[in-house]
Amino acid sequence: MGDWNKKPSRIFMEGKVHGSSARADKVRGQTPKVAKQDKKKKPRGHAHKRMQYNRRFVTAVVGFSKKRGPKSFEK
Repeated sequence: MGDWNKKPSRIFMEGKVHGSSARADKVRGQTPKVAKQDKKKKPRGHAHKRMQYNRRFVTAVVGFSKKRGPKSFEK
């Protein structure tokens, strides 16, 4: 038949990717510790589905314009 169905041989040398874990620990240690903020509890279950419905269909702007993402705040 031919050589078209043979698997290609590995011709590239496998190198290290993204440095060592010791370097990652160094960077993590250098970053300042920031305390977690208190956040409002998200609704669960049916309440969450209701929130999604209201966000997508009730308060959505109806018109012939380009759809905007959920985080586009400019008017």
